[in-house]
Amino acid sequence: MPTAAHRHALDLGRFVMASPSSFHAAHEGARRLAEAGFRVLSEAEEWPTAPGAYAVIRDGALMAWVVPDGAGPLTPFRILGAHTDSPSFKLKPKPTTGAHGWLQAGVEIYGGPMLNSWLDRELRLAGRLVTLDGAEHLVATGPLLRFPQLAIHLDRAVNDGLTLEKQRHMNPVWGLGNPAEADLLGLLAGHAGVEPTEVGGYDFVVADAQEPAVFGAGDEFFASGRLDNLSSVHAGLTALARSYEGAGGDAIPVLAAFDHEEVGSATRSGACGPFLEDVLARIGDGLGATATERRRSLAASWHVSADAGHAIHPNYPEKHDPANRPVLNGGPLLKINAQQRYATDAAGAALWARLCAESEVPYQEFVSNNAVPCGSTIGPLTATRLGIRTVDVGVPLLSMHSARELAGVLDPWRLALVAERFFAG
Repeated sequence: MPTAAHRHALDLGRFVMASPSSFHAAHEGARRLAEAGFRVLSEAEEWPTAPGAYAVIRDGALMAWVVPDGAGPLTPFRILGAHTDSPSFKLKPKPTTGAHGWLQAGVEIYGGPMLNSWLDRELRLAGRLVTLDGAEHLVATGPLLRFPQLAIHLDRAVNDGLTLEKQRHMNPVWGLGNPAEADLLGLLAGHAGVEPTEVGGYDFVVADAQEPAVFGAGDEFFASGRLDNLSSVHAGLTALARSYEGAGGDAIPVLAAFDHEEVGSATRSGACGPFLEDVLARIGDGLGATATERRRSLAASWHVSADAGHAIHPNYPEKHDPANRPVLNGGPLLKINAQQRYATDAAGAALWARLCAESEVPYQEFVSNNAVPCGSTIGPLTATRLGIRTVDVGVPLLSMHSARELAGVLDPWRLALVAERFFAG
């Protein structure tokens, strides 16, 4: 009989497969919330002011919140931030390329993918087409692409060090024929049910086509694409849907799932943009908050920035801090960095410790080896932009930024449990 953690992992796998692009993740999240009773709004319409559960999509980002009975102008927010994008490859203009009888796709590097992990696996294209009339069409193909590696017979030194030139070697094949007589964009338009001449623009990324899997001697491992950071988005969706059923008036729970974290977040749907601030301001307006009351509410609010982190690698222990060595299934991470690449401070650490204790969930501290520079998250960006107290956390992974990452089965479920407690205020 599957445990609660295994059921959560299997549902996370379904969410990943339904979310091959940030646009799909935002829409799949909104669909799941609508099934739970949330009302999906448009930014262009007047928003209701009555208590209830709401969501709104901006491009590949999703915001969702619950206004409980008894909420007022000073009610603080409990925000769980995450991101919907992952390192990958983005389709270029004039995408139909090829040579020597092969059809290939022109792609550009998106973020920082581990290039070698994308070799020799079946891949799909996913994203949106926008037609000349402004209508948006979500498209996801089945297995279509492959980055074929050169055979060892033609590169005898490949196991001594693989070098991949991003422009020359990272051009996936998708068919056989003459590029002058083929049309990759037309193929994608066909998936959307529109004529190629109707397409005005597109945003497509490459995604792994392999199904996520639970495996290991005791079914303790979970492998999937896009765990960075759909593991956090899914935990937030699960927790928020549960919170809606028993929401009190002590806080307004908010899920903020941004796009473009992997490329710096400086977009209208990224954490450096105005999306979260716009939503919080409109919620405050609906509650009759003055400018001063809104600032008082933010001063009493908390933001948990949830993004994947690193578990210790058994083959490369020297890359990790000697004293802090997180393991899979040891619990979600509390992420700390003296250079403020993570926003955690003593107050945030105390909050996280309390939430985990109340949820009966263990947690692990993560800090980088001094000789290995640390990445960053949306946590410092939101803290800087809005002044909200912020703590950085996440699920430990191996193979981060690989086409297929590795988590423990227990950790995503535990993150959802703590997120639910956090949303409760």
